[in-house]
Formats: sequence, C-alpha cells, structure tokens
Amino acid sequence: MNNAIEVKGLSFGYGGTRTLKAVNLTVKKGEFLGLVGPNGGGKTTLLKLIMGLLVPDTGTVRVFSQPPAQIRKSIGYVPQVVDIDRGFPIRVFDVVLMGRLGLTGFLGGYRQTDLARARQAMEQVGVWELCRQRLGSLSEGQRQRVLIARALAGEPRLLVLDEPTASVDSAAEERISRVLEKLRRSITIIMVSHDLELLKCHADRLVYVNRQLLPFEDRQVPFTGKSMPPWV
Repeated sequence: MNNAIEVKGLSFGYGGTRTLKAVNLTVKKGEFLGLVGPNGGGKTTLLKLIMGLLVPDTGTVRVFSQPPAQIRKSIGYVPQVVDIDRGFPIRVFDVVLMGRLGLTGFLGGYRQTDLARARQAMEQVGVWELCRQRLGSLSEGQRQRVLIARALAGEPRLLVLDEPTASVDSAAEERISRVLEKLRRSITIIMVSHDLELLKCHADRLVYVNRQLLPFEDRQVPFTGKSMPPWV
C-alpha cells in the first residue's frame, strides 16, 4: 500500500453539533498535506480523528492500514497550544526525551539509544545548544522547535502539526520553515496553518476544511503561489 492515511465516509460531532460530515481523504506515504479553512471548521478535529484521539461517529480511519489507536506510537504530534508553567524546572533535553516514552526498555528508564535519538532530533531542528536550558526560559519560536524535536524523537512515520507557527515571530517562522524543508519526503506530514505562504513552500497539496473537505480555491482563502495546488 502506498497510502499513509485513508479516511472514508467519516462524520463526527460534539453533542448535537455536527463538526465534520461525509469526509473522504487519502494521503500518500511521503506526502506533505496542508489543511486550511476557517476557525471552527473542523481542522483540529480531523487531526485528532486521524491520530485516534477521537472516534468517528460514522466511517473509518486507517493509518498505514491500521486503526489509529493501534499505531499511535508511529505518529508524532505538535499541538497548537501547549500550556506550560514557566517556573517549572524541566530541561529542554528532558522534554525532548518524553518523545521516547513507550519506546523505552522493558524495565523502564532511558537507554543510550533513547538519549542518542533525542539528541539527533534536536540537532535536526537546530536546538541542541538549548539542551540544558529550562523550557520556560525559551522564546515561542524556540519552544515550537523543541516540541517538533520531541515529536521526531519517537521516530514517527507520520508527523501532525497544528498551527506550528501561530505564535512565533518572522525569524522563528523562517527557522521552522527550514526544518520543514529538511523533513519533506522523508516522512508523511499533515499541517494545519493559516499561513499560506508557508504552506505553498512545502505542501504538495492543500485541502479546504469547513465541515466537509472541499477543493481548495483562491476565493476561499487568498493564495499568492505561482500555481494552484492540485484538487483533492
């Protein structure tokens, strides 16, 4: 199978409110998919369904041909908002090591391979020099790259990013953009973002999410790329 994700006939609602309906989506292995759409349109909900954090009311989700809950260790996730206590004395390296939880040895505790993989992930996104600093002392952009490193430390086959540049400055966004460029083709990526300039640089395809999945059109959201992404 060449597909990383297959969503068929998916519908989901919170209480009596239908958030997503009749969603069909296929994402190929190694593809970079961008999700755009209005706030409240269901983008984050779709991500959570793909990761198995929510269960669809109807329809099916398969990630690498398996139910998401059975392959969750193969999914790296960077959420939109992470609430942290800036006074909590946790080092950056310890945060990244959390990405290895569930992959450690039988008796628990981190092995040398876990330490090495965490360092490799930090070097990959350019935050190794921050390893001894407290997470709460970092800038927003530095913290986002640390969270990407944490996701990568688990050696995921699918990376899910929910607005990774929403609260960072232009310099931090450029660094995150360079990280995404390095990751392209080596891993399947789904990213939600309102930053179409960032998505146009990296995504193979854009999908417009507003309760349903629709072909992306420039009348929905301004798009300044040289050519339109292909339809869904």
